[in-house]
Amino acid sequence: MPSQPHPGRDLALVLSRAERRVVARQARLLADEGCSVEQWRVLSAVAGSGGLPMSEIADHALMPAPSLTKLVDRMVADNLVHRRADPGDRRRVLLHLAPRGRALYERAAARVAADHAGLLEALGDTGGLAAALAALADLAGRPDTPAGRARAAR
Repeated sequence: MPSQPHPGRDLALVLSRAERRVVARQARLLADEGCSVEQWRVLSAVAGSGGLPMSEIADHALMPAPSLTKLVDRMVADNLVHRRADPGDRRRVLLHLAPRGRALYERAAARVAADHAGLLEALGDTGGLAAALAALADLAGRPDTPAGRARAAR
């Protein structure tokens, strides 16, 4: 029987465990606002924009397009977001925050930011962790890294 990898040495396992626990923690915070993690991701994607196409929101929200469409339909019905034609390309539809969605976003953003700041402070992090994780995500997704070259050679 092969030995189990040490959890601290299995990067994917450690990252997955941390992601699950942070998301579960975030879900509890957001539930107090009547918001799901998926709704939060849509709200946070759209909040800083002048409207986004569904493809960009799907990427930000980590959701497949059909699931996102169903979620956005519910969010439109709840008056959290609205769809508008892109003035630059009338064939494209952009998603915008409705006033109710903006208010929910602002309340939830304050709670999420405070919780994340508390977690990072407990770690003694001064901003390097998020930057390192973003760099890791970019590096892992590039085909020119050693792991990427190994995949391409197969």
